[in-house]
Amino acid sequence: MNKPIKKITIILTVISLFPIIFFSINEYLSLNKNEKIIQDIYKNQLDAIIFSINQYSDDIVRSWIFKTEDIIRQNKDEKLLQKSLKEYLPITQSVKNIVLADTSLDALTAAKFSDSELISKIIKNNINLVRRFFIYKNQNYQKIESIDFGEDVLLLFVTNNDKICLFQLNKKDFVTKNLSGRIRSIASDQFMVGIFHSGNAVYSTENFTIEEAQQRANFWLIPGYQLAMSVKGDTLEEIIHTRIYTNIALIAALGLLMSIGMYFVYRNIKREMELAQIKSDFVSNVSHELRTPLALINMYAETLEMDRIKSEEKKKEYYSIISGETNRLSNIVNRILSFSKLEAGKRNFVIERIDLNEIAKQIYDTYLHHLHNKQFDFLFVTKGEIIIKGDKEAISEVIVNLIDNASKYSKEIKKIILRTGIEDGFGFVEVEDSGIGIAKEEQDKIFDKFYRASKGLIHDTKGTGIGLALVKYMVEGNNGKIELESDTSKGSKFRILFPLAEDKKYV
Repeated sequence: MNKPIKKITIILTVISLFPIIFFSINEYLSLNKNEKIIQDIYKNQLDAIIFSINQYSDDIVRSWIFKTEDIIRQNKDEKLLQKSLKEYLPITQSVKNIVLADTSLDALTAAKFSDSELISKIIKNNINLVRRFFIYKNQNYQKIESIDFGEDVLLLFVTNNDKICLFQLNKKDFVTKNLSGRIRSIASDQFMVGIFHSGNAVYSTENFTIEEAQQRANFWLIPGYQLAMSVKGDTLEEIIHTRIYTNIALIAALGLLMSIGMYFVYRNIKREMELAQIKSDFVSNVSHELRTPLALINMYAETLEMDRIKSEEKKKEYYSIISGETNRLSNIVNRILSFSKLEAGKRNFVIERIDLNEIAKQIYDTYLHHLHNKQFDFLFVTKGEIIIKGDKEAISEVIVNLIDNASKYSKEIKKIILRTGIEDGFGFVEVEDSGIGIAKEEQDKIFDKFYRASKGLIHDTKGTGIGLALVKYMVEGNNGKIELESDTSKGSKFRILFPLAEDKKYV
């Protein structure tokens, strides 16, 4: 019996663990793949936003270039040109000076002439770069070069008027005055955006450090400046970790549910196997129970038939044994038939007013002689009249079954007490013995059909395994209940309680 259960346990364990392990590995690999996709999408999104800020700053500068070229076209006079450039500076908000030079670098025009000599020197130092700019211009491409100039940045380029031009741009003003509105608009309520220099925030929409930024990139126009941004709320890593933990929790819950399901499947299979074994034992026990009286009847009948017994007294003894074994056989068959009817729901109980003491006394009188012959001390204890509601035949059968069990499982101390009484609105009948008792762990199972104790003297004593199941069916069919007190060193006491008749008053 244990080997098949072990095999089933191993099979169920494999069946339950394989899909869980497979799903877990598959989910883990899917998570890694999905995380990479999410990270790539997220990085691309942040890159696109940073690119848009860089592109916006480039568009601002190019709008200034376009306006400067327009001013050059409209003002051929040097003084008017200088005046127009100077008037344009406040409009830009962050350009401190605009310097123009021709290709020979001899004529220099500036909105303001402060630092003009230094700026002219810078242009001369980058003359090779300027020459390349003219080549780019001829290919319809206008290149802008950023040159660090302390707090400012010099933006060097060539205009479409073939002028060398340089914007002296204040870094901080450009960020705070020209870009801040656009940055705030992009950040909205979803992102934190900042421009940093040497790790310090020049401008940011929220209070955060460049180390906390999830994405960063160089600022095109201003050397040494960086654009940095993060998502507000949970970071991508936190979102991914939350997702991982959620999936792990779901996998664990699935595993637990599958384990519970497998446990119930295993328990039911084990129960069915045990039931099959119990039924097999029942057939074996019933065969033995039937074979013993049949063998005795056959043996004594054959002896009498062959006229081997001459003494009339001995013949009467043999007839008595045959009669007793016939009654025993009849009781076994009746018990099996009764149990079969109860299981099939064909047994109908006739509930009526009956005297419990009268039933108990009749059974006591019937069994007294029989038990005395087996050296039993059989006592009947009662107190007053007890009128209950129940089926007389069923209740009689219950008491007989309990007395049969008491005599069967009594070994050294042969004493049985049949007792009746009243307790909490119920009339009860009690059968107490001083036999081998029932182990505590077996007491909840002995009323199950076909159940036989797995070890000890109870297991060694032959029986059909349906006696107490029959008792339980009949008691419940009569709206009664069963109480059991048992100790393997003192014996057992079965108390059966039935509702008292309502029209009877008890004091």
